[in-house]
Amino acid sequence: MVEIGKFNELRFIKKTENGLILTEGEKEVLLPYVYAPEGAEIGDNLHVFVYIHSDGRLMATTETPIAQVDEFAFLEVVDENENGAFMDMGIGKDVFVPNKEQKRPMKIGQKYVVFLYNDEKTERITASSYLSDFINQDEHDFEEGDEVRLLITDESDLGFSAIINQRFMGLLYRNEVFEDLKPGDQKRGFIKKIREGNKIDLSLQVIGFKHILDLKDSLMIDLEESNGSILLGDKSSPEDIYNRLKISKKAFKKAIGSLYKERLITISDHEIKLVPKEKV
Repeated sequence: MVEIGKFNELRFIKKTENGLILTEGEKEVLLPYVYAPEGAEIGDNLHVFVYIHSDGRLMATTETPIAQVDEFAFLEVVDENENGAFMDMGIGKDVFVPNKEQKRPMKIGQKYVVFLYNDEKTERITASSYLSDFINQDEHDFEEGDEVRLLITDESDLGFSAIINQRFMGLLYRNEVFEDLKPGDQKRGFIKKIREGNKIDLSLQVIGFKHILDLKDSLMIDLEESNGSILLGDKSSPEDIYNRLKISKKAFKKAIGSLYKERLITISDHEIKLVPKEKV
């Protein structure tokens, strides 16, 4: 079965004046010559992305789209009419966003996070910015500390909403984020906490004891490479700590506290220093 809006492995069965004809056994798909791989021969299986052309035909391309059906993506509006907007997918075919599927009216030149799906009636690739309609939060089986892929979607007073692994939704709290984030950013993240109702709190830093061990090792290396001193301490601001080390102040204080207990460093308000080896 040909999957519209996704990559397919299709067999090349014949040539026409417009391109190669591919099939999975039932339906025929046209691959224009401009996208046909050099040296393709009848009988070859070709890896192609399939969509419905404006004239209703099944069309294929070897170009790689920004996203496939059943995925979230950050796309730019390139055109509009009275029925909706059109977004650039990175191939010759734009994706349509009906007016009713726009959470806020879309404007040409602006980018939005959307979900791609096949329209029930036409099977054409369609997009929606009503992201929560395509998430089933009850299905996840995450554990605290799991590493995940994040797509930032929205910013609020509380923090930043993010799509997790292309399937679920979570939240990065503003007071735990020490870098500039904006919709469309893709980040490595971690499951911080699973709350009631399967709501997910996220972190951009590794969670748990292993994180502290990793930070201790990193700080010791950094100190040795910085002549035994780093100008950060107990009273340094979270912003200064993040700008220098890319970690939160809470994680920094746990790591230096552990190093201090091992008598490997000394701590002052705005500096940590290696203890000379003969004194350790």
